Amino acid sequence: MTTPQRRRPPLTAPSILSADFGELSSAVETVERSGGDWVHLDVMDGAFVPNITFGPKMVADLRRRSKLPFDVHLMIREPERHIDAFLDAGADYLTFHYEAAVHHHRLIERIRERGGKPGISIVPSTPAELLGEVAALCDLILVMTVNPGFGGQALIPRCLTKVSYLRDARARLGGSYLIEVDGGINASTSRSALEAGADVLVAGSAVFQSPDPARAVRELLEGQ
Repeated sequence: MTTPQRRRPPLTAPSILSADFGELSSAVETVERSGGDWVHLDVMDGAFVPNITFGPKMVADLRRRSKLPFDVHLMIREPERHIDAFLDAGADYLTFHYEAAVHHHRLIERIRERGGKPGISIVPSTPAELLGEVAALCDLILVMTVNPGFGGQALIPRCLTKVSYLRDARARLGGSYLIEVDGGINASTSRSALEAGADVLVAGSAVFQSPDPARAVRELLEGQ
């Protein structure tokens, strides 16, 4: 019988995907001033997802601007080719997609060997049950609640059942991973994500399109 886990305080990870790309250093400063816990960086290659964002040099340049944990989400094909570059650039949490790799265990171990915190992500069409063999090996599991590639989309409510499944599996099996939710998270949807079991809320448009980013961050947490 496993010991029930105490509920962790939720964290916020504002995503600079929704910021002005000409002012990304200012965006990182906005995350800090607004009380965000992590900086979420979405890396897209135009192949795994239709959009293209930035690479390890951008992460490295921004790393010098902040001491907050960098939560780097690789939405790319063949993530194994780029793990080392993003860890060298300063990623703290490094998350790759279940759908983009075959040797998940090998990638998780590589990230941990290099001193990073490994994460794995699933798109809306991927069942959470498929993570059974590797979930307990991760520090972070990211549930996408929109189809990845673009910011500003509406949350797909059914995806939150996967969050609840992962929360219950963690308690049942004694895992320690954080559950992160990304996609359509705002003041109106954060409560349902937190109630489902999310530990980390990723929000882009809700923060960076708000006239008061600090208030937007607070409102995300008020959903708990």
